[in-house]
Amino acid sequence: MEIWLWVVTALLAVVFLGSGTSKLVKSRQALYDAGMTYVEDVHPAALKGIGVLEVAGALALVLPPVLERGQQAVPAAAWALAVMMLVATALHVRRREPFVVPLVAAVVAGTLAVLHATGYPL
Repeated sequence: MEIWLWVVTALLAVVFLGSGTSKLVKSRQALYDAGMTYVEDVHPAALKGIGVLEVAGALALVLPPVLERGQQAVPAAAWALAVMMLVATALHVRRREPFVVPLVAAVVAGTLAVLHATGYPL
């Protein structure tokens, strides 16, 4: 994998790992107090599920290339994360909250998925 692509993939994985972990370990109230007011519109079980999916997606972005096994997991994870971020963008737009961060994450994850799916050397 080219260096710049590793850097982008690693940064995306770190973002999702941190975001997912915080949803798993913090209470809904702690997330709300930290400025994540959208948790009002998300069921607590769904919030934990999103955290699990974000952590799994982050791991699926980096582990297959490192382990040289299951390379097809990378574009699948990237697409899944892109879709999740598009849904998050829609939620923030509906709530009239800033939505640039999830939109950028969706574009980056989608671009990563396309590069991998088209045979770009990862």
